[in-house]
Amino acid sequence: MNTGISIRSGKLLTIVALMLLAAQVQAISTAALQQGIPSLAPMLEQVTPAVVSISVSKAMPTAGRYFFNGKELPEGARRFFGEVPDLTNEVPQWSYATGAGSGVIVDAAEGLIITNHHVVADASQITVWLNDDRSLRAKLLGSDPGTDVALLQVEAEDLVEIDFADVSTVAVGDYVVAIGNPFGIGQTVTSGIVSALGRAGINNNNYEDFIQTDAAINQGNSGGALVDMEGSLIGINTAIISGSGGSNGIGFAVPTDMVATVMEHLRRDGEVRRGLLGVTIADATPDIVAALDVQVDYGAVVTSVIPDSAADKAGVLVSDVIVEIDGEEVHGSRQLRNRVGLMLQEQEVELALYRNGKRETLLARIGGSSGQALVAVSPDAVNKEFRGAMLETIRSDYPVIKQGVEVVSLSQSGGSWAAGLREGDVIVEVNRKQIADLEAFNSATSANAEGSTGSTTALTIIREGRKMLLFLP
Repeated sequence: MNTGISIRSGKLLTIVALMLLAAQVQAISTAALQQGIPSLAPMLEQVTPAVVSISVSKAMPTAGRYFFNGKELPEGARRFFGEVPDLTNEVPQWSYATGAGSGVIVDAAEGLIITNHHVVADASQITVWLNDDRSLRAKLLGSDPGTDVALLQVEAEDLVEIDFADVSTVAVGDYVVAIGNPFGIGQTVTSGIVSALGRAGINNNNYEDFIQTDAAINQGNSGGALVDMEGSLIGINTAIISGSGGSNGIGFAVPTDMVATVMEHLRRDGEVRRGLLGVTIADATPDIVAALDVQVDYGAVVTSVIPDSAADKAGVLVSDVIVEIDGEEVHGSRQLRNRVGLMLQEQEVELALYRNGKRETLLARIGGSSGQALVAVSPDAVNKEFRGAMLETIRSDYPVIKQGVEVVSLSQSGGSWAAGLREGDVIVEVNRKQIADLEAFNSATSANAEGSTGSTTALTIIREGRKMLLFLP
């Protein structure tokens, strides 16, 4: 038997088979091209004219900087020459820095363009470059740092606007396309999926409900469009998480429902005049609602009420759990904050809440003034034990309050301080049960400590005449 011939024959047959397979793949590919492979090109042809590039110029003061013949000298040269008058005889008072971003035409008739606040903040001049290479001077109608949304206006004919999608239908896994002007190189398209919904905590001072995507978003994409496969706008690209400044596949967009609300504020008033409910709130976690003995597993717990605020006038009380506002469920503190913060002042709203285990409905008239927030979200309690506080039963002659325990001293290194307890506070309730004296307090907190692992203690306190609610896990 000739083994060498057999091996060579086997190799030859393998090569022939591979050649036949390649020919088949080529034939399939050609046929597929002829029949039409799915492509984003037709959708993008309709959408990309609505996405613009933005160039901004910002005046920068030059105080303390040194110039010669109009050109700035480096620090080393300044130190070498010293304080020579001739070096500053032609000092310009201002220099100009330029930046690039993106925007989306949302109203062709009025020339309205949505972008990010941080793209146009402090800009002395804003230029919009259309998809057809036209350049237009833009007017800033208004800007909102809280949502990072700004509204521009241009005067031009033959503009193309983009349609808003119904964000409530967007789901994790949906395919999306990001369109913008990364690094100022010109309009660029990237694709990906919706990675998550309702992201927050990127900037805790802002109103956040981001759509997260893995579509590549880089510097300059800010203010650009995030669209679905039908070419409808689902968000305005606003931020990335990146150690290098480049795309790591973690980008965020302001959803269009929030964009639409902010746009109406900016169009009408030039700013967002935030509604004010007048409460501080915390998430209704399982431990917290158990401590309050409320049969609900969602909502926002009221931890304090500002006197004479909209909430106070409506009858909202400390320890109420707000579960709906105007018929829409409130799943946590962030959602309530976002909803009320974008409501019109003087708007009447219906609050559904749980109090003492019963569901109640109250009517509130939203208050507030320019730049105010609706609520302050209570910081997360971080203590693991109730310690670091010296307590005493209040005196018989204590003003107004007739029973409870006073915080006489408190260690700032203890967990109770981190939870918000302060010297001078008077604890009047533990888990909604009145506390007459120190013995009752010790009994109540000991009983709670012996309960299930991870249980939370709800403390009702009086501070400077104001009732507040604190949580100690």
